[in-house]
Amino acid sequence: MSSGNMYVDGDYLKNNPTWDVEDAPWKADHIIRMMEKNHLEPATICEVGCGCGEILSQLQKRLPATTIFTGYEISPQAYELCRGRSNDRLSFHLKNYCEEQGDPCDLILLIDVIEHLEDYFRFLREIKDKSRYKILHIPLEMFALAVMYPRFLLGQRKRVGHLHHFSKDTALRILEDLGYEIIDYQYTAGYALPREYGIRDKLLKIPRGLFYPLFPDFTVRLFGGCSLLVLVK
Repeated sequence: MSSGNMYVDGDYLKNNPTWDVEDAPWKADHIIRMMEKNHLEPATICEVGCGCGEILSQLQKRLPATTIFTGYEISPQAYELCRGRSNDRLSFHLKNYCEEQGDPCDLILLIDVIEHLEDYFRFLREIKDKSRYKILHIPLEMFALAVMYPRFLLGQRKRVGHLHHFSKDTALRILEDLGYEIIDYQYTAGYALPREYGIRDKLLKIPRGLFYPLFPDFTVRLFGGCSLLVLVK
């Protein structure tokens, strides 16, 4: 699913020791609101590239007690983090989901996944028939300041393995080109989370906070700081 071995040999864990567990409640909240807005009541939910498994754990706490959750990971280190969260309705597999031969599920989650994949076109084609609905969370890293300051994109490649960078328009167009129907989408304002990535990020919080409530598209295209949550089928 990914290029290189950073997810297998432990380099990703060294660079990201929490595996973004602190962001899981925020992401789960956005996922649930998207589901509620579109009246989705899946009996089975599968997350591909589930990381430490905390997003599924958060969803299990808030969704009906009959919902079954399954997570897939290719990283042995992430899988070890997942195992402590498993229970009778939440299971994890150290396996490439594209090789899974079981029955389709109702909803697939692809939360911050496709930017890591060498061939995300092939991946999205392969999983298309494995569920009726899919929710993707895609970082929007192709913004004006990032193009002017290429060290940002190179840093994302080295630190978190982002091989591809998207804008809102390119992300939506790619999904449409692959035959997906866009049901709903929205920005998620990650810049507002209580975390710091250095002085530049701290300074960018100022214009992002000022302009985003009034001009979201303009702000994201110029200053970044957001991801795109997309519901497709």
